[in-house]
Amino acid sequence: MNHFETLDKVLNSIVDSLFGERDTRVRGWLLLDSYTPTFLLTITYLLTIYLGTKYMKNRPAYSLKNVLLLYNLSVTLLSFYMLVELISAVWSAGYRLQCQGLYEAGDADIRVAKVLWWYYFSKLIEFLDTIFIVLRKKNIQISLLHVYHHASMFNIWWCVLNWIPCGQSFFGPMLNSFIHILMYSYYGLSTIPSMQKYLWWKRYLTQAQLVQFVLTITHTVSAWILPCGFPLGCLKFQTFYMVTLVILFVNFYLQTYRKKRLASDRMTKTGGDFKNINHSNGLSSSLNGSDLKQKAM
Repeated sequence: MNHFETLDKVLNSIVDSLFGERDTRVRGWLLLDSYTPTFLLTITYLLTIYLGTKYMKNRPAYSLKNVLLLYNLSVTLLSFYMLVELISAVWSAGYRLQCQGLYEAGDADIRVAKVLWWYYFSKLIEFLDTIFIVLRKKNIQISLLHVYHHASMFNIWWCVLNWIPCGQSFFGPMLNSFIHILMYSYYGLSTIPSMQKYLWWKRYLTQAQLVQFVLTITHTVSAWILPCGFPLGCLKFQTFYMVTLVILFVNFYLQTYRKKRLASDRMTKTGGDFKNINHSNGLSSSLNGSDLKQKAM
């Protein structure tokens, strides 16, 4: 047995011992049968951040305006597809909003699971958020929140697809797909100078993300109170994870707010124009890695 096979066996033994028997309905789907590819892609992502930052340290930043436009609009379209397909699937299946079990809708559950696979795969695509930050030398945007969110979501959704690929699991991705339509469409269109004055929803991005977290936590906790057979351990883990995101979001927001206040005070004392200082929207950019007030290079 070679080293890769040994690693593969160990990793899958660990996750199987933690979560038990997997859902057979997703067996054979791309990247799902073994945890090893997801794990190794995450390690590659983290190493790319570390090594890429060092590589770019003494090199000029890349100009990625057209690449960012294509990337952000592509993610917007994928998010739009997932939102529409999820709404259609859960509506036709008669899903309940409050709590939906894993085996109540037959073939309709498989339709939901297929959309959630794309949601899982989109978390791999979104690793590019950070890669673009590194290549553009916007390293100040590589926060703990940013890296934690990107790395953890890809791994968590591998587990979701293998053990709870439908039912109650639909709600978070549906909300998040809507938020990503707002976010990535803004990030893409903001690279076009003539479009910037029409991007009125920028000011609401941070609030929308926080509302998303509150709604997801509320939806999850409601299934504790009025259970429907959905695994309680998964509900508890999701609640804990969402709370960690809220804590990191609030901490990042407070730090960003303090920095802006300090910069504003300095500009006031020196007679400068604070409005001309380039700031990013703290919470939104920490997840996406885009500079919300400065055009993409």
